[in-house]
Amino acid sequence: MADRRPENNGAATTTESQLPTPIKPKRNKYALACAFLASMTSILLGYDIGVMSGAIIYIRRQIDMTDVQKEVIMGILNVYSLLGSAAAGRTSDWLGRRYTIVFAGAIFFAGALLMGFATNYAFLMVGRFVAGIGVGYALMIAPVYTAEVAPASARGFLSSFPEVFINFGILLGYVSNYGFSKLPANIGWRLMLGIGAIPAVFIAIGVLTMPESPRWLVMQGRLGDAKRVLDKTSDSAAESSQRLAEIKEAAGIPEHCTDDVVSVSKKSHSSGVWRELLLRPTPAVRHILICAVGIHFFQQASGIDSVVLYGPDIFERAGLKTDTDRLLATMAVGFTKTIFILVATFTLDKVGRRPLLLSSVAGMIVSSVALGIGLTVIENSDRRVVWAIALSISTVLSYVAFFSIGMGPITWVYTSEIFPLRLRAQGASIAVAVNRVTSGVISMTFLSLYDAITIGGAFFLYAGIAVVAFLVFYTLYPETQGKTLEEMEGLFGTFFKWRTTLKEFDEKKSENEGQIEMRN
Repeated sequence: MADRRPENNGAATTTESQLPTPIKPKRNKYALACAFLASMTSILLGYDIGVMSGAIIYIRRQIDMTDVQKEVIMGILNVYSLLGSAAAGRTSDWLGRRYTIVFAGAIFFAGALLMGFATNYAFLMVGRFVAGIGVGYALMIAPVYTAEVAPASARGFLSSFPEVFINFGILLGYVSNYGFSKLPANIGWRLMLGIGAIPAVFIAIGVLTMPESPRWLVMQGRLGDAKRVLDKTSDSAAESSQRLAEIKEAAGIPEHCTDDVVSVSKKSHSSGVWRELLLRPTPAVRHILICAVGIHFFQQASGIDSVVLYGPDIFERAGLKTDTDRLLATMAVGFTKTIFILVATFTLDKVGRRPLLLSSVAGMIVSSVALGIGLTVIENSDRRVVWAIALSISTVLSYVAFFSIGMGPITWVYTSEIFPLRLRAQGASIAVAVNRVTSGVISMTFLSLYDAITIGGAFFLYAGIAVVAFLVFYTLYPETQGKTLEEMEGLFGTFFKWRTTLKEFDEKKSENEGQIEMRN
């Protein structure tokens, strides 16, 4: 039998080589583990959002603050995270993607401890500032690393992991609120905030076990190291070679170069990046930047942070008066978000980005309108309107469910995959900056907004913004499913090329008409 095995194996190999390439290869476990570890940093943001929504109830009983100060303390982390996301692009190009993730965890660890030991409003703001820097780093780098490690066949699945862990973090924050709410008020909220330091430690340790991004290694001229990582994270040896060749081409390294270590000029990965992104972009780069900025803006402007951060306030307006009832309702929101983000994760690479994104926004529009109606009826009624209470609670859950199947994960997937290699870190940092600014504005104005136009009116406004988002997504956003990162640039720019061509045509026509007039 020993003599037969080589023949059988050889025959099997020959037969398999004649079969067509399978459409859906098996999940690459090594790439899955890398994406899992990197994306765990997103737990930090999710936990902070979730825990603050409930902790603020007890913080206000210990630390005096106005409604405006409450808005600021709830949403300021998003603004502070701007600094982290703005610095993360250059830091990740300098230190590498992996150590930038570790750095993010260390900063958030310090911020969580500061918040837990806060004795007054100013002290709490300092903790929010430090934690915000760490969140900004984590938000930018986790999706970039995941997209650069993932094979094309599973990139949507793996790149949705950051959003999965944001939702898991939110759920942990809600559970923490409910669990520690039974403790004395002066201890409970401190444990709610301070315990967020624990995940940061384990995340930083875990990340040290994973490899560096192959694209960053190529940009450093470490081709041998990059090839070894690609061999482990690709579905086949042929795909590994193809990915390496495409990355080398994007980095300006000759295809015939096979040395393990080469010299890469700084121009290939740092010089002129901001000019190419902002000052003199090609039609394709302009389209990519608009899509990245647009999807991040609409993700937040459609009101998700108002629902997640101010869930207890919304449920109080909807008729739930006790702390326990409101915290249990917010836990239901957390469970709903987590379940539906998992649905999206396993369907992204089957259904595609556009169908999920458009159906998600359509569902958010309907849910926002229905929630606005329910809350308006409750607010203007002198008696308990059971159907309006049920409508309000159910539409909060449907809103976060629709958000989680599309707008939530696809925002991060899309941004992490559409930028060319040379522009990826800086482009992603711009998009995340827009995300954080918009989130900060929404979360720091919600109480003032519903005081001005009623709480129902606030959700009608969010529905209107979501309608605009649907039209923009339908018009400008191409499908990216199944494309390699190096093929992305070819999908974009058609609309702007058409505009450029039309402009050139008009200029040429005017020039010809002028020449004719001169002849006459």
